[in-house]
Amino acid sequence: MQDTKQRRHGLTRHSGLIAGQPFAVGTGFKALSFRHAQYAGMMDPLIMVDHFTMRAPTFGPHPHAGLSAVSLLFEDSVGAFNNQDSLGNDLDLMPGDLYWLKAGCGAVHDEKPKPGGRTHALQVFVNLPAAMKYDAPDALHVKARDMPVLEGAGWRTRIALGQSQGTNGASAPALPMTILDIHLDKDGRFEHEIPAGRAAFILSVSGSVRLDRGDAPLAMEAGYSTSIHAGDAGAALRMHGVSKSHLVLLQAAPIREPFVQRGPFAMSTDAEIEAMIAAHQNGALGALD
Repeated sequence: MQDTKQRRHGLTRHSGLIAGQPFAVGTGFKALSFRHAQYAGMMDPLIMVDHFTMRAPTFGPHPHAGLSAVSLLFEDSVGAFNNQDSLGNDLDLMPGDLYWLKAGCGAVHDEKPKPGGRTHALQVFVNLPAAMKYDAPDALHVKARDMPVLEGAGWRTRIALGQSQGTNGASAPALPMTILDIHLDKDGRFEHEIPAGRAAFILSVSGSVRLDRGDAPLAMEAGYSTSIHAGDAGAALRMHGVSKSHLVLLQAAPIREPFVQRGPFAMSTDAEIEAMIAAHQNGALGALD
């Protein structure tokens, strides 16, 4: 369902419910995928969000350029999720951790669960503005124990990045972003203020939740998402657990620039994509040690 409401400039507008598209790779990887083409521009600056479980190495070393690749592990993951990249990082992400790889002008990356592990997570591609697409690669690892946790009657929220209710978490290495990992009991209620000019993407991981966006409430079941673009006055978002539920909010300022995506690359033109593919084939994007 795509019931996009267009409102005059300066006021909040939002999409309707968008269903994730299922896909699998072998027997060790299953996901629901949400892609920018489904949102008629309302997903900006996000390009892709995959809600996945991985039980075995799946993709192998692969390149990225012109975007950031962000992994948010959920707390119910089991075991370590090994992360390697051509920046020289080789580390194990543990349940609840976040890893942000700003690929910029190009990096090679691989993630896989250690034997016996089961990773339950989001993989997010965040676009970079044209002026940042050739930046040097950078990375950030935020451990679960270092994330602020907000709690109230019937709700608990981890601030993986950014800010909510006056509490600050870590800062992203590219594009200020807030990522909230939200758990609601039945009838639990959590409120978050979307600042003026920011866009928020909300994904229901499990359960049933009702969103109050300032007009008619929106009921959202697991496997669906919606996005909100706050106007000049910002937007108050209230989340009410119809059942025990889990959702994630990703918030940032839209870039509002045209781009071309091809797999793990997001550049301004097709010619730049071709140049990045050639650079990777020639080994110029680096390699894993």
